[in-house]
This record gives sequence, C-alpha cells and structure tokens, in this order.
Amino acid sequence: MEEKHLHEMHTPTFTEDYWQGLKMAVPVMLGYLPIAISFGVLAIQTGIPLFHSLLMSFFVYAGASQFMALNMLAIGTVGLEIVLATFILNLRHFVMSISLFSHLQHIPIRWQTLLAHGVTDESFALASLKRKSLGSTPSTAIYTGMFSGAFGTWLIGTLIGVLVGNIVPEALSASMGIALYALFIGLLVPAIRKYWKIGVVASASASLCVLFSLFLSEGWAIVLATVIGSLTGVFVLEEEDE
Repeated sequence: MEEKHLHEMHTPTFTEDYWQGLKMAVPVMLGYLPIAISFGVLAIQTGIPLFHSLLMSFFVYAGASQFMALNMLAIGTVGLEIVLATFILNLRHFVMSISLFSHLQHIPIRWQTLLAHGVTDESFALASLKRKSLGSTPSTAIYTGMFSGAFGTWLIGTLIGVLVGNIVPEALSASMGIALYALFIGLLVPAIRKYWKIGVVASASASLCVLFSLFLSEGWAIVLATVIGSLTGVFVLEEEDE
C-alpha cells in the first residue's frame, strides 16, 4: 500500500517532462521537416552559403519570413526592405508570446526568454491546445521539449536541404517553392473557415501588393501591403474577437 502511495506521489524529473513535451511536438516536427528541407535547397540555389542559411534558420526561425526573404533576394531587393518586411510579418510572434507567457508566470524569466525564441504559429497553437491538459502550472521542461523539438527539426531540415541542394535537379528545386504557398494555405484556410472576414483581409492585402508593385519595387510593395492589411485586419476582425 505504501509503495502504491509513493508511486502516485512520484514527481516527474526534468528529463521525463522534457520527453513528454518532445512527444507532443512530433506532429509539428513532421510538418516542419519537409518545409525546412525545401528552404535549405532554395537557399543554397539562391546563392546563400551553408553557414548563412543555418544562421537564418537559427535567428529568424520563421518559415514564411525566410521564404519571403529568399524571394526578395532573388528579385534584387535591398536589405532594408527585407528587414522591414520580416519585422512586420513576425510582429504576430510578439503578440503570441504575450498571450502564451501570461499563463506561464510560474516559469522563471530566464526560461521564458529562451522559450520565447521557439514561439511560432504551430508551436503556439500546440501549446495553447495542450494548456488545459497540462494543468495550471506545467513544468518548464515540458515546454522546453515542445519548442526545442520543433526548433531542432527546423535546423536539421535546413542543413539537409543545403547539403543536397546542389545535387537536386533544377526542375525539382523550382517546384519546392510550392512549400511556401502550402504553408500559407495551411494556415489561412482553417482560419477562413472559422472567420470568413480573414479571407477578405487576405484578398485585400494580395490585391494591394499587386497594385503597389505597379509603381514600387516588389519589396516595398510587400511591406506596404502587409502594413495596410494588418491595420485593416485590426478593425475588420474586431467584432470577431468580442
């Protein structure tokens, strides 16, 4: 009887919780691997060296922004436009981090700082879905497992893509660009099915980008369309948030 009681009182170790979080992240990891490989292939064929491709995945760690940057580099966009476009596109991570860590105040600040780098659309969605099942005070190790698994897979996929990029046939590598559109569609369609107004905002932003590209560089067209589309979304989607 005492042994059973002791077993029930067992407190999971950091390693046990870490593996639990890592197992939760497997669906995200499986989704990240082919997209990261595609990025690595396209990066090396765009002329970005191996080391810099890995640095981009390490520091930026945002699929949509990284693919967008490759496209902007390919069309000769200057650095400032790429930085601004990436900053604006990734502002949502700032909002997601605030939302996530407002429920994780028990986690030390130094760990929150590290974990914040692992916040992406998919990891945020995973953490939000698991919030109730993990209880009110989930361990730091569980979130470390979730986020490091996804982050590590993204880096490994990038490395694989860069290493095989020069031997992949040009026709195949060109088709890998569809990964960007698949990524956007995968995020956009479920949101539109839930809130149709999101589709209106997305369509308006795309139309603005086409319009601006008629008299501006493609880089600035993307930046302006993103800013105006985001501001429009604040007002159009306000009613949905109530």
